[in-house]
Amino acid sequence: MNSIPRSSLVALAAVFSVYHIARGVLTMGMPTHPAPVIVALCVYGVITVLALWPFGGRGLPTWAAALAFSCTVVITLLVTSQLDASADNGYATWHTNAEGTLLTILMVRGHKLMAAAGTLFLVIYSVAWCGFVGSAQIGVTGAVAWVVLAYVMTGALQKAEAGATQLMDAEREAVRWEAAQHAHRSERRERLETASRIAGPMLRDVVLATGRLTDAERDQARLLEARLRDDIRGRALVNDRVRDAALAARRRGIVVQLLDEGTIDDLDAAEQHRVLARVAEAIDAADTERLIVRTAPVRSDAAVTIVGVSTPPPESGDTEDDVDVWLEIPRRERS
Repeated sequence: MNSIPRSSLVALAAVFSVYHIARGVLTMGMPTHPAPVIVALCVYGVITVLALWPFGGRGLPTWAAALAFSCTVVITLLVTSQLDASADNGYATWHTNAEGTLLTILMVRGHKLMAAAGTLFLVIYSVAWCGFVGSAQIGVTGAVAWVVLAYVMTGALQKAEAGATQLMDAEREAVRWEAAQHAHRSERRERLETASRIAGPMLRDVVLATGRLTDAERDQARLLEARLRDDIRGRALVNDRVRDAALAARRRGIVVQLLDEGTIDDLDAAEQHRVLARVAEAIDAADTERLIVRTAPVRSDAAVTIVGVSTPPPESGDTEDDVDVWLEIPRRERS
């Protein structure tokens, strides 16, 4: 279907339809009364135009297909009412091939049930009108063959289209997987390079000191470890401002956790800058034992939640942590 323009198929169907009309006009002398046949020719022409009409590319409406099916019955009755079933009518039985063309159009345009019903009517009526041999002579078998061929071809084309769609989906999925793997490798390489740049000097000092570090060096190592953990688990929550605030908080004795669930990646640069600035301010102002900064669920109005908790003194008898900080940073700036 993709290799043949739709306009070419419409033109081909129109040529066949005009040919059938021409046959009916040229044999106008054979019917008993020409008026019903003229009406049948006019109805066939109008219904064929309707069946071929694009309707804005939305396909043939059901009402139009039902009207075309009804008109095949009307055309058959009009034409055969003016012919002698026992005589050799020649091309005067133009209605059989004309209806075969019209029913083929219905089949191709997706109205298989109505096309099948019209074909069944044409066969049964023709056999009842002029017998099995007579129905074959007036072209009923050819009309049926065209409809059946259209059914087989449309089914094959639909299967081919479904297969092509599946192949395209598989190719897109493969491209997405390859891109994800490439991004994963790039991010891992970047993380390793960052870790090597940050922790490399400290690791060399540890090796040179054979593991015997001063308290200040151990504290520095813990801060470096926390920074690396922030870069891995914090992701979009980490920039230079947040990193400096977290470092200052840890030096004050606060345990800081930055947890990014990937729910603020859709924010634009300005919104992310605003959110991270608020995060840094909250960390700077925090006075608690443990501070947990986590991105909120994607459907939440908040972008980030910040919770600070402290363990109550033993003499208080309280077993639950005290909440010192509770803050939600909105996803969008409120006007």
